[in-house]
Amino acid sequence: MDTEQLYELLQPKLYEIRKYLIRLGASPSDAEDLVQDTVYKAFLYMDSIEEKNFSAWLYKVAINQYYDLCRRKKWITVPIDAMDLPAAELPEDPLLLLEKKKEVEAVLNQLMPLHKQLLIMKYELELSYKEIGKLLGLRMEHVKAALYQARQQFKLKYRGEVG
Repeated sequence: MDTEQLYELLQPKLYEIRKYLIRLGASPSDAEDLVQDTVYKAFLYMDSIEEKNFSAWLYKVAINQYYDLCRRKKWITVPIDAMDLPAAELPEDPLLLLEKKKEVEAVLNQLMPLHKQLLIMKYELELSYKEIGKLLGLRMEHVKAALYQARQQFKLKYRGEVG
């Protein structure tokens, strides 16, 4: 398989990774750069990556590069305006939805980084417990327990019950 064929096969996964990086807080342009760097590293180390672990390897490299970028810039932003809004029937719906997204983002940003990651992977990327565990290097039982804790913390903070 040549590099062009490999890139075509990876395209959907790379879009998913880009979306995930944006949800973690990368700007769309930074996310694109991180994905490009990840692809470059994938081509460099292609021979040493097991095929069954390739997807997890891509996520891990992209996430690590994102954290490196955050350390270099010493800030994290969440570009809420870069997110797609679903079609609305009432004129005020997009504004209300954006307001709700801001509230959710504010609560997500108060959570531990692992809890934020888990909630995004489970409910936005719709990954299974097994997929999340594989990507993060955790046992499925640990993923379930940590997701439960993340949901509980999110609920409490969203309701304003925890400061």
